[in-house]
Amino acid sequence: MSTVVQVRGPAARVRDVVAIGRPAFWVVSIVPYYTGILLATHRLIPPVEEWPRLIVGAVVMGPLVWLAVLAVNDAYDLPSDRLNPRKAKSPLLDGRITLRAAKRLAFAAAVAAVGLSLHVGIVFALGVLLAVLLGYAYSVPPVRLKTRAGFDVAVNALALGAFGPLAGWAAINPDLSDFPWLMGLQGTLAAIGLYLPTTLADLEADRAAGYQTIAVRFGARTTYLIGYAAWIAAAALSVILAATNTIIPRSMLRLELVMVPVLVAAYRKLIGPHQSFKAIITLATLFLLPCTTFALTYTGVL
Repeated sequence: MSTVVQVRGPAARVRDVVAIGRPAFWVVSIVPYYTGILLATHRLIPPVEEWPRLIVGAVVMGPLVWLAVLAVNDAYDLPSDRLNPRKAKSPLLDGRITLRAAKRLAFAAAVAAVGLSLHVGIVFALGVLLAVLLGYAYSVPPVRLKTRAGFDVAVNALALGAFGPLAGWAAINPDLSDFPWLMGLQGTLAAIGLYLPTTLADLEADRAAGYQTIAVRFGARTTYLIGYAAWIAAAALSVILAATNTIIPRSMLRLELVMVPVLVAAYRKLIGPHQSFKAIITLATLFLLPCTTFALTYTGVL
């Protein structure tokens, strides 16, 4: 009886590496990164002479940082991933990428991210280094913040809601003293609202693996209510900022008064204790409408 050994070519291996990096996630950090650029320049399209550095920054913030943190996360999440139907096609689970290769890939991507970020600026590079270190702290024992209820939320919410815009701002202006910190707060609250449902989607697999995520620790109902409260707080803050003409132009107030009830109702309708990623994506897409309008009004296009 003969055994057939499948030989995978370079193109297939590249596809496996890209699969670990989850291209769908790249926009999650590139959009906040662009928001920071917009806040710093007051321009929808940044000056052409800044494009080379900003494109390098986008490559760092998208493919490289995500590959660094997700490859190491997959390497240390194998016990729960084997129980999670959503991860059934993971390259690590079916042997297309070995555990050792995943760890090496994470390290190489981290080094590349920090190295390339130096071409953008020292403040930007320090932020990228911090993001990579937090990504490792989130996944790697003994720290493993993913299994420490509350810290799992804080790392992800701050990374997406505050670090992304800060990185974009730093790519243009390394002086962070003028950064609009209230926008960082608003983004962090929104990120909490969007991140917590992901812990609900993985609740059963994490519970079976013994991971004390916030959803495992406090249960589906309480986790849902925390996310819902953060989402409402983010929406309310956007109305306050528009009403006081603070960062968000007052001309957006009418839209905010219309969109806030829609976004709150959409969260209640789409998000629940038994969560799917499709619903989370739908909610995030709806959230892009006021974000796009903000970009257009902030830059004077509208």
